[in-house]
Amino acid sequence: MERDRARENEWGRPVALLGFGTAVPECRLDQRDTAARLAEGLETRGRRDQARWARRIFHQSGVETRYTCERSLSGPASESRYAPGTEREAAPHTSERMALYREHAPILAEHAAREALADSGVEAGAVTHLLTVSCTGMYLPGLDAELAHRLELRSGVRRLPLTFLGCAAGMTAIRTARELVGADEQAVALIVCVELCTLHTQPSGDKEALYAAAFFGDGAAACIVGRAPSGSGRGERRTEGTFIVSEGHSELASEAAEAMRWTVGDNGFDLFLSPRVPELLGHYVPDMLARYAPGWTPAWWAIHPGGKGIVDAMQKLFELSDEQVSISREVLREYGNMSSVTIMFVLRGLRERLRKRGGGPSEGLAVAFGPGLTAELLRLTYVPADEQAESPRE
Repeated sequence: MERDRARENEWGRPVALLGFGTAVPECRLDQRDTAARLAEGLETRGRRDQARWARRIFHQSGVETRYTCERSLSGPASESRYAPGTEREAAPHTSERMALYREHAPILAEHAAREALADSGVEAGAVTHLLTVSCTGMYLPGLDAELAHRLELRSGVRRLPLTFLGCAAGMTAIRTARELVGADEQAVALIVCVELCTLHTQPSGDKEALYAAAFFGDGAAACIVGRAPSGSGRGERRTEGTFIVSEGHSELASEAAEAMRWTVGDNGFDLFLSPRVPELLGHYVPDMLARYAPGWTPAWWAIHPGGKGIVDAMQKLFELSDEQVSISREVLREYGNMSSVTIMFVLRGLRERLRKRGGGPSEGLAVAFGPGLTAELLRLTYVPADEQAESPRE
């Protein structure tokens, strides 16, 4: 951290999140309607206990709407090969799911990336590093190469795919981009996350499969990481504020490694989330934060809403107000958990709230969790647009 601070003092401008972009598929799932159709489909197959679980789990998820690229999930469960309760022999194989991923992921990723470039005022040709993030699909040449062509990035752009890292990966990418830009004054990083979680809805109608099916959604998000605006010079005045990015912190709680698992199976990727995850966070996270920022109390929080229980646990653990967790709950309610994508939806929403609130710079904490059990912590300083000429150092 001291080395990065010395560089930024020498160069004059800290590293910042300059712009955001988001995208979701056209097909919107209403949670109540989806639960009713799923329960009806399970009952039709004689699985009444599972139908009862589905109604309860979907109702308690904290989600009201989500988006999917698999349109059959918006119709009768009995007519969708992706719906829980489908006979395993009839459910789509992994190859079919990956074909849909390759069809839809680049489109959403490009949309989010173009929106982030426009929001930041950065030209595509200025991007030096491209970080692509996904744990719900893979192919070669990969999303990174396809995006570089679609966006007409420079041929020498440095590409860094971050794959199969789970829900914390959006934060991992921001931390990594911050290190790259902090080491090179001319560097500009474009981060693009895309997740098509609903493609991996499992045919099993057991509680674990229904739990995952209840709150995961599809989407994409992007952000630009570069030097904070100086407040002078053509094109640098902004109507939106920026987040100054401090050195991040990543830590593994290896004793809890089995709490989140994401494996490749014959019918897509099979997710396991232990019901003990909120409890485990309470055991490990306070010490992680104390090691990262001793004695610091964030003014605001950007919590990845990996589920209602995780947001509840963080609120209770750190005695947060309803307002401090409201953006995370809002994103979960409107979009579900989109894995690595979700934290950027939260940060975009927080930026808008802080802009409307007014006032000077304020410091907050972004936090996300993933398999490992991994915790990503990142200290951010929101700087209003009219104060960017005097952006604070760390």
